[in-house]
Amino acid sequence: MNAIRKFTVYKQSNGKENIIYLSGELDLSAASELATVLDSVVQKGNEILTLDLKELRYIDSTGIGMIVSVLKVRAAMKAAFRIHHIPAKIQRLFELTGIARYLVDREDQSQNQGGTERKEESI
Repeated sequence: MNAIRKFTVYKQSNGKENIIYLSGELDLSAASELATVLDSVVQKGNEILTLDLKELRYIDSTGIGMIVSVLKVRAAMKAAFRIHHIPAKIQRLFELTGIARYLVDREDQSQNQGGTERKEESI
């Protein structure tokens, strides 16, 4: 069963920030691999946590749920959490599910979002 890996996760840390790079397809079969990496950094409230989705091609409800869980934990800790390089297909899915408003891509976010500012309830 030597299939081509459809998901990879790589962590880079420098003491101030933990960047987690996701590549491929994040679904139920990949969730435990990502959970292992996230568990090692999500509670480090004094360090920025960044997910880089540049190479992510697909995400299902399991992956979205994991991101929402990280959002909740980091918000409760008042700890920095960022998502960079969200592919257009995945950004659209985040918009459809309603979590896009909680995900700020500080590197890629443009000002052409219509200038709409919404105050929403916490997740």
